[in-house]
Amino acid sequence: MLYITQLIYLKEGQENVFHQFEELAIPIISKYHGKLLLRLRPDDNAFIENNVEKPYEIHLVLFDAEKDFDNFMQDKERQKFLHLKEKSIKSVLLIKGVAL
Repeated sequence: MLYITQLIYLKEGQENVFHQFEELAIPIISKYHGKLLLRLRPDDNAFIENNVEKPYEIHLVLFDAEKDFDNFMQDKERQKFLHLKEKSIKSVLLIKGVAL
């Protein structure tokens, strides 16, 4: 099992474009043996301490194997609307992990 955590940072004023991208991308996860476990949009009160910029959203996704994640990233349908991601997302911090 592979866990993917993403801290997602948006370009200012591009929230609606990002939401359009997510509506299209998230359903494709299951096509590759993946599952969205958490999708959080933390507000300022959710942070006890931080030494990095506060993300717009935090995602935790589980894939059966790294190959499934790789296939998701290369999905042809997903690639058709990557322009929405590029227009809306400033940066992403992606963390790969396994359950201990």
